Amino acid sequence: MVRKKSKPEVLKSKDIRRDNLLSFCLILVIILVANIISGYLFTRIDLTSEKRYTLAPATKALLRSVDDYVFFRIYLEGDFPAGFKKLRRETKEMLDEFRAYNKLIGYEFVNPLATGNARETEETIKTLTDKGLRPTELQVRATDGAQQKLIFPGALVMYRDKELPLDLLDQQLNTPPEMVINNSVQNLEFKLADIIRKLSQLQKPAVAFIEGHGELNEAELHDLTQALLPNYRVDHITIAGRIYALTRRSDPDANGNVRILPNYEAIIIAKPSQPFDEKDKFIIDQYIMYGGKVLWLVDPVFASMDSLQMNESTVGVDLDLKLDDMFFKYGLRLNKNLVLDVNSASIPLRTGQVGGQAQIEFFRWPYFPLLNQASNHPIVRNINSIKSDFVSSIDTTSAENIRKTPLLKTSDYSRISLTPVLISLAMLRENPDPRMYNKQGQITAYLLEGTFSSLFANRIPPEIAESREIGFKEESKPTAMIVVADGDLARNQFHVPRGYPLPLGYDQYTRRTYGNKDFMLNAISYLADETQLISIRSREIKMRLLDMNKAKENRLNIQIINLVIPVVIVILIGIALGLRRKRRYQRRHISK
Repeated sequence: MVRKKSKPEVLKSKDIRRDNLLSFCLILVIILVANIISGYLFTRIDLTSEKRYTLAPATKALLRSVDDYVFFRIYLEGDFPAGFKKLRRETKEMLDEFRAYNKLIGYEFVNPLATGNARETEETIKTLTDKGLRPTELQVRATDGAQQKLIFPGALVMYRDKELPLDLLDQQLNTPPEMVINNSVQNLEFKLADIIRKLSQLQKPAVAFIEGHGELNEAELHDLTQALLPNYRVDHITIAGRIYALTRRSDPDANGNVRILPNYEAIIIAKPSQPFDEKDKFIIDQYIMYGGKVLWLVDPVFASMDSLQMNESTVGVDLDLKLDDMFFKYGLRLNKNLVLDVNSASIPLRTGQVGGQAQIEFFRWPYFPLLNQASNHPIVRNINSIKSDFVSSIDTTSAENIRKTPLLKTSDYSRISLTPVLISLAMLRENPDPRMYNKQGQITAYLLEGTFSSLFANRIPPEIAESREIGFKEESKPTAMIVVADGDLARNQFHVPRGYPLPLGYDQYTRRTYGNKDFMLNAISYLADETQLISIRSREIKMRLLDMNKAKENRLNIQIINLVIPVVIVILIGIALGLRRKRRYQRRHISK
């Protein structure tokens, strides 16, 4: 017999249906309103501890300024090891973050070597290499053993009629692969944003190499200049006592005021070998006072490998460039010494002759220390080792309102030789004595930031004191300079025997690429780039790697915790819910 529902039960059932319908409609309205509001108000929540998916303000401002399509063709598609899969995933997620702020950012992942045709593959490799992408050779495990695989961990980025290459992998000497991948991931935001800035900027910042004091010539600076040209206007300037060689007077404003402005965002003084006269020093000083920025690459000691070509020894002597008083006033002292380091670059030496062929061996040359980052500043963070030639140490002096940040240093196995110093190849015949290399990392490069005091306060050089247009300024606007105690840091090698310039940082003898070019580009970018995108490089993403020894020891326990226990918990929850439902229906049936 079917029991008919009483009137109160029917009314109660209708109320329940009505309430459910109202709840459904209310939820639907809330969802629609939330979607409409989200179309006008944009927000994202980053729950990671490092805020790895929170873009820097400089990146957001840059993305909002992009008014045309920027397309990334990324060559990270295919069967890669886990590390490169992580780099691919992180690249995609970062570009998705970019797209959240600007829909004009597009991308695709491509496998450039998927054709299977050997001829087409060879043409593709040549094309990508000619466009500036560096291939990386991997050793991949296969069923029939290890195989060599060539990949291009980079991208070609297109904007209007421009195209630039982008390396996504930061290759570093003596760094474990997992650290290389992690460092590459840390720099993704900077690299992706920086390439967009380079492509979309309407006016290039101006930088200048100073000449006239025996600085490196254009051939020795060829590779650095070529690397700067896509992003900067590059000039070579001889000051020659001209007051307005580095600055200019602006046109009068409505009130008739005339300002003095720097002609260049930054100037580079690379390895001068002749003294600066007072007039040129005054012009550089006033360029700094009006907000100009300087990258100094200066040798306090004269020493050269050319002298060792014919003789087994030479002498390193003081190099008086008449700049000591300027550096002291700005807050530094370049010491008259040479730093030797066990951790150094190698040089080739002829050790004999067999069958008419010269026998060449490589020896670590302590006078060529490999420099590493001395702080976590964005200029040097995660940078590859930098090759130096006869480098000196730097000390700081008292200077108000100047912040001094060390950038580069030698290893903890260093040694200092005061000038005059005998430099002899004979030392290569003996193993270095650890007791002599007992000096901890010696600072060889500093970044100075703040308001500088003029060297010429109360003592303007007589030859320009009578000029009415000098616009002398005693204290600078907030500005910056970088001082490196090695002039060869920016000099590229030349191919032996053909003589053409090689990439900066590449050593043709050991076939290693050091971080010289990256350091120079980072330093110039920091000084000349007003957007300060390079500050993004200070972000740190922590590595959370498994302790492989503990993982092996507790393998069974880890498997049980991760595989068995979750399944058991789900089953127990299912049983509990079933029993609860059964009891509820039993009580309802009894009440009826």
